[in-house]
Amino acid sequence: MVTSAGERFGDPTGAAVEWTEVQHAQPIRTCIGCRKRELAAGLLRIVARKSDTGNGAPAVMIVPDPRRRLPGRGAWLHPVSACLNAAERRRAFGRALRVSGNLDISALEQYLENRHEHS
Repeated sequence: MVTSAGERFGDPTGAAVEWTEVQHAQPIRTCIGCRKRELAAGLLRIVARKSDTGNGAPAVMIVPDPRRRLPGRGAWLHPVSACLNAAERRRAFGRALRVSGNLDISALEQYLENRHEHS
């Protein structure tokens, strides 16, 4: 015979079951510029896109992916120029995105400039 709700749910003490709200885990990513870990919502995803320079040497463009929908391997960066400069100085783009060759970050620089002007 079951005498309490607690016993019904496997609690032999018969204590009332208290429900708590569960916090869902948020993805944490590392900025390739400053190497700090932060929630992905506070970082900008970047991806590498191959482009032809016209002289036969393929270049790789580093482009922002604010909607986080572009295909391919992504890396994460704080959307500030200090982290962009640090990532460029450390040559982190090639390692994080697993690409080699000439890396063009002009699209990323332009995105950050426009973002800064509008905020």
